[in-house]
Amino acid sequence: MARVGLTPDAVRDAAIAVLDADGPEALTLARVAARTGVAVPSLYNHVDGLAGLRRTVAIQVTGELADRVAEAVQGRGRDDAVSALMFAYRGYAVEHPRRYEAIPQGLVDDPDLQAAGDRILQPILAALRGYDLPDQQTLHAARCVRAAAHGFATLQAAGGFRLPEDLDASYTALIHMVTHALADWT
Repeated sequence: MARVGLTPDAVRDAAIAVLDADGPEALTLARVAARTGVAVPSLYNHVDGLAGLRRTVAIQVTGELADRVAEAVQGRGRDDAVSALMFAYRGYAVEHPRRYEAIPQGLVDDPDLQAAGDRILQPILAALRGYDLPDQQTLHAARCVRAAAHGFATLQAAGGFRLPEDLDASYTALIHMVTHALADWT
């Protein structure tokens, strides 16, 4: 019988707490069970094993990133939209580096994970509308924007920038490069 008060959302939230504290490699059913005060078999009432738990977490954190970038783009256009989007993207990855690691970066054969990933793509496409790119070029531009934001954020979260120059100044320069490239896209 499931513990009273334990829900799939509570299990997911406990898993995210484990993730935040110790990283993706520490996300196990035993750690989540200990955090929720139940035996491991009790978790099976709420998730489909470790793979199901990791899937649930991935959907949640991908959605968090999608919400953050969508909110940033809202009501903005062109360079302002791209800048806000890129700062929001980086902000999430740096504030929650372990959650960001749990976001699938490759192709996934899961409709719910694909839908969550598409939610990140939509604000990027919205930010690019102001550049009047040819339809066939918009996806290329979206990939470039995402690669720039992801690359910088991943390097920063991993401690890859050790020189004393201000990271915000470097990121602003990167955004300037991206927006200028978008304006001159051929």
